[in-house]
Amino acid sequence: MKPADLIELIVLAAIWGASFLFMRLGVHDFGPVAMAAVRMGIASAALLPLLALRQGMGELRQAWLPLMVIGLLNSAIPFALFSYAALAITAGLSSILNATTPLWGALIAWAWLRQGLSGLRALGLLLGFAGVLFLAWDKASFKPGGSGWALAACLAATFCYGLAANFSKKYTVHIKPLTVATGSQVFGALILAGPAVYLWPATLPSLQAWVGVTALGVLCSALAYLLYFRLMSRIGPTNTIAVTFLIPVFAVLWAYLFLGELFTLQMALGCAVVLLGTALALGLIRRPAA
Repeated sequence: MKPADLIELIVLAAIWGASFLFMRLGVHDFGPVAMAAVRMGIASAALLPLLALRQGMGELRQAWLPLMVIGLLNSAIPFALFSYAALAITAGLSSILNATTPLWGALIAWAWLRQGLSGLRALGLLLGFAGVLFLAWDKASFKPGGSGWALAACLAATFCYGLAANFSKKYTVHIKPLTVATGSQVFGALILAGPAVYLWPATLPSLQAWVGVTALGVLCSALAYLLYFRLMSRIGPTNTIAVTFLIPVFAVLWAYLFLGELFTLQMALGCAVVLLGTALALGLIRRPAA
């Protein structure tokens, strides 16, 4: 990996790590659904002119159906779910749970696409989800004021990400990355437009909330997707997936610096177990050759 690619990977992790901070800044004013819709609307406004400049609007229209599915699974549902979780749990914990995305991706690939799952990778899946249980065992209260539903929302969101990744492998490999990135935001925004209007807050959101949702749209969606797909084409998916291991580091750092959130020993241990399981499940750690 070239130094420039490594720098872009770190920048991408820093941006996506900040998304959990920005969600905490805006969700209380906007509400989860409205904030997710505005986020994707802003990202669409940033990406559409670039797509038009590169003459990709025709491809966007032709591939509308698979892109709508990607918009639903990779943007609309998970953005709303993570925003909902931000109402009850810390940005650091959300980011650690976000790291289970590759675990779901590997499990769905095995069940749906019939991709092989070695014993070591299966152990990684079990270890990763055991780390989630360790993180959630004393927090998963579904009583009023508990964080059980927030934890479930994060896991449902990462399941959607894993499903979207496998759907993309099967149905969108022939579509240009910029078209996929733009289409996911455009169709995701359209899907949530009606619910967002219905659930729009009665009180005008604060300036802080607007700053948070604008940063989500421009930085964490539009710019981040451009970096992500460019890295995919330059260093491949195996190297790009390393961003998964860096996102919690930055999320915890930003949350500590700007929100005063503490990083507990339980979170550190749970994060280590989840990331170790993810590395095994992805095949990044293999048995030594005989």
